[in-house]
Amino acid sequence: MKSQVNEILEGLKHFNGSETIYQIPLIRTRYTNGLKYLANAADCYWLITDTSIIAKSLMEKSYFITIDFKKCQVGKQDYSGNEAEITYSDGNGRILEKQGYKITDFPLDELRLFFVDNTLMLPSEY
Repeated sequence: MKSQVNEILEGLKHFNGSETIYQIPLIRTRYTNGLKYLANAADCYWLITDTSIIAKSLMEKSYFITIDFKKCQVGKQDYSGNEAEITYSDGNGRILEKQGYKITDFPLDELRLFFVDNTLMLPSEY
């Protein structure tokens, strides 16, 4: 698992801008090369879909949305790594929405994404 995490983190460093834009057909959200890589490497197309749906619902509250995924620590001594929370904010500290997950197999402990102009991207691709 640790080698997978290191491989994903190393791979994410190589995305600056995006030459190709992909689209989720049913909800028509666009996403970048970096997100395509992440979805394949971490098997997390669910993350693209879930964050897109919620971010789209918040577009009237903010044009620019930051999305922060973070695994939760359960109790003081028990760190299962299976629970997570995604926080949506306007980039200036104002929280717009939070969503909890009771279980996740996402390999990274935390991740930040941006949602701008109906496009989901890595911060380095903004």
